[in-house]
Amino acid sequence: MKIIWFISGSITLTLACLGVILPLLPTVPFLLLAAFCFARSSERAHKWLINHPQLGPPIKDWQNNGAINSQAKKMATVCIAAAFSLSLMLDLGWKILLIQAVVLSCVMFFIWTRPSK
Repeated sequence: MKIIWFISGSITLTLACLGVILPLLPTVPFLLLAAFCFARSSERAHKWLINHPQLGPPIKDWQNNGAINSQAKKMATVCIAAAFSLSLMLDLGWKILLIQAVVLSCVMFFIWTRPSK
C-alpha cells in the first residue's frame, strides 16, 4: 500500500509543480495532497517536502494554523474569475453557469474565511 501512496504523492507533487507555471492549475491543494500521501508512504519524502524552501511554507501554514497566504487568496480569486469569465465567453448554458457560479462561490467563501498568514 505504501507504493500506491508514494506514486499518488509523486503525481500530486508533479501537478503542484505544474500549477506554479500554469495559471489555472492550483498549486497548494496539490501540495497538501502530496504531503498527505508522502506522510503515509515515505518519511524521507515527507520531510523533504515539508522542509523545502519554496514548497514547504504553504503546507506548514495550513498544518499549523489552517491558514492560506493572502497572495494565494488573491491569485485564487483571479483564477476563479478568469475561469468563470471564460465560461461566460463560451456562452455555456445557463444551468452550467449556475452550477459553476454556486460551486465557485463556495470555494471562494472557503478560501476567504481561512486565516491569512
